[in-house]
Amino acid sequence: MRNIARRLFGFGLVAGLGLAFMAAPHNAAVAWEPKKPVEFVIMAGKGGGADKMARLMQSVIQKHGLASKPFTPINKPGGSGAESLVYLKQKTGDDYVIMVTLNSFYTTPLRNPDLDIDISTFTPVGRMAEDTFLLWVNSDTAIKTIDDFVKAAKAKGNGWVMAGTGKGQEDQLLTDFLNKAYGLDMKYVPYKGGGRVAKELAGNNADSTVNNPSEQLGFYQAGKTRALAAFTPARLDLFPEAPTFQELGKDFVYFMQRSVVGAPGMSKEAEAYYRDVFKKVYATEEWQG
Repeated sequence: MRNIARRLFGFGLVAGLGLAFMAAPHNAAVAWEPKKPVEFVIMAGKGGGADKMARLMQSVIQKHGLASKPFTPINKPGGSGAESLVYLKQKTGDDYVIMVTLNSFYTTPLRNPDLDIDISTFTPVGRMAEDTFLLWVNSDTAIKTIDDFVKAAKAKGNGWVMAGTGKGQEDQLLTDFLNKAYGLDMKYVPYKGGGRVAKELAGNNADSTVNNPSEQLGFYQAGKTRALAAFTPARLDLFPEAPTFQELGKDFVYFMQRSVVGAPGMSKEAEAYYRDVFKKVYATEEWQG
């Protein structure tokens, strides 16, 4: 995880829209443990950053015996996470369903009020990390700088394809920023999951992406994709050649939170149990390293 996501564990932090991460009562910590497998819902498709992070958590839990029963990853990416949010709401009072979130946890209910989702009713477990983002192009192109990128994108107009992970997702927000900041007219094309998006760029089926590093890392290391610029306050150690947008004169920084929540109405005992599990996950070498 190092250099790919900023790691933090949120207790006493307020994560937007009223979702607070506060410590559960200590005497509840050993009062409950699962007696059957736990559903570990993922708000995104297979192969993307959220999926990889959830499966890393699951593997750490299994490797170190941190839970009495397995955590089973289940992808529910539909509607920019709406599928997962509705599913978790329907599981109100269920101690056996938790979910790993991304920023669409906040934005999807705002964009779709008919979902009738109040995220403050979900049970906060912990914030595990904040993902970083970069602008990527295929290495076969002659594009090596943001100026090259802007020139090429302007020349192609709406024929320039920016691949992303869904309507209203982080990728589209960043595409909108780039369009407005540089006077571009890129076409945003959504796919199911960041892993698929990375493959589309590596296969020259898209002109650019704004994947997080974990999604593009394999293709980058294979020399198939190139990082042009980072949406971070400082350059990333893994991609020192990629300047930040702040260095390039655009005062814009963007992160994606990675948190874990439980179903609304989860028991205090189960809440305390999951908090303890994910604190232990956070402390492992696999998560920190």
